[in-house]
Amino acid sequence: MTIPADVLAALATGAEAADRGADWPAGSWAALRAAGVLGWAVPREYGGAGLGAVDLLRAGEALAAACPTTAFVLSQRDAAVRRLLAGPDRLKERYLPRLAAGETFLTVGLSQLTTSRQHGGPALLATPAAAGFRLDGDVPWVTGADRAEAIVTGATTADGAQILVALPTGRPGVRVGGPMELAALHGSRTSAVRCDGVEVEADLVLAGPADHVLGKVGGGGLETSALALGLAGAAVDYLRGEAAVRPDLRTAADRFEAARVVARRRLHELAAVPAGADAVLATRVECTRLVLRATQAALVAAKGAGFVAPHPARRWARQALFFLVWSCPRPVTADLLAELTPG
Repeated sequence: MTIPADVLAALATGAEAADRGADWPAGSWAALRAAGVLGWAVPREYGGAGLGAVDLLRAGEALAAACPTTAFVLSQRDAAVRRLLAGPDRLKERYLPRLAAGETFLTVGLSQLTTSRQHGGPALLATPAAAGFRLDGDVPWVTGADRAEAIVTGATTADGAQILVALPTGRPGVRVGGPMELAALHGSRTSAVRCDGVEVEADLVLAGPADHVLGKVGGGGLETSALALGLAGAAVDYLRGEAAVRPDLRTAADRFEAARVVARRRLHELAAVPAGADAVLATRVECTRLVLRATQAALVAAKGAGFVAPHPARRWARQALFFLVWSCPRPVTADLLAELTPG
């Protein structure tokens, strides 16, 4: 399946407003729903299209080239879908058909288990209770929290084990903060969520208690790399367009295009077979490096005009910085820091 050209055009038209303003990108989300895109990650037995991993990566890349903010929001919803698919049937049946139809929205809040607040005690503590668990603490990063019926989130028990739960946002004790003033992707309405004595029954538990319930590496999967590749592609396409009339840009444009092709091939190869953590993280570094360089090259090519609204080069350069902090586990951070540090 491919995303219709008119849908991508609608997303591209709203990309600047979605990035700079805190309003939910309702028009772009409605376009995805009308085109059936919201069902692509959901299996057929639950009313979706059940696309394979490579097709979903292609879709993420195309969406990120058009509107990184909308693509990011969808990635967080699809991350919730993946966690539901690995959980019990009762939660699949409760949420997946309505997610496929676009009738509800779920998101994830998992960074506290992987990359955020890892130097102190647990950000979100799970204490055994009569019906299941009691949650106390913070979920630092939740995209679209104030739009979500439930948040797939993780908490840590007193003995260090971890659980995943589908946390209904309407539960007593759940407080969703206002959207953060992010440097980019402001329309994602990413917020912190506070839990004070929130009771969750055992039938809301998706996984655990267990060690490293998300795996030992945690964040930074292929889906994140696909969005980085998509944003890089928007900048590369701009360079190629400029190179058609500016011969001095042709060598750079050709080299960036070659790098995009190589990164895409590697990404799809890893999605087609079970991939090791090292290969996934290496691809994440490759795609992050590419998006940073390509967007800055586009800004150089645009000159002063690219630094003034509404030229997209200024937005692309800011949005690329997001990949330095989004689901960026320690091995990725170490590699990127090594590259950025003067020799």
